[in-house]
Amino acid sequence: MSKNTTEADVAFIQALAELLNKNELTELSVKREYGDDDSLEVRVIKQANVVTVAAAAPAPVYHAAPAAAAPAAAAAAPAAAMPEDPAQHPGAVTSPMVGTCYLAAEPGATPFVTVGATVAEGQTVLIIEAMKTMNHIPAPRAGTVKRILVEDGTPVEFGAPLLIIE
Repeated sequence: MSKNTTEADVAFIQALAELLNKNELTELSVKREYGDDDSLEVRVIKQANVVTVAAAAPAPVYHAAPAAAAPAAAAAAPAAAMPEDPAQHPGAVTSPMVGTCYLAAEPGATPFVTVGATVAEGQTVLIIEAMKTMNHIPAPRAGTVKRILVEDGTPVEFGAPLLIIE
């Protein structure tokens, strides 16, 4: 497959993920034929709750407060003022695709980033495996990694928050 076909496949998968959400489906399976011995099989599965991914965060304290109590807690403790939904945080790095998230290049290797690490714009912060292709996810901006919201080997869906860079 050419590079354009791969980019088209990513766009196709993103469109399937949007279709899944828009129609409140939990699973979608499609086979796309390109020609002799060349096809793409995609199975998009929506996890029951995206918070499951965020619940694996090293500091789940930010999710403990009920939504109604969040503004009062933010006024009382500005240092802990984090949005209830990590995807809404201005420093959130979200998944550009459906796949499996890896924090290191290979099992047992040093992670690309850790909480407190300083990253440069464009630096690889993690990898998402989709269709047996390892996709390096770059930091969209320079800053400090404040939270890592996924664990190594965790399945993620399109738009799921992966980490926070401030």
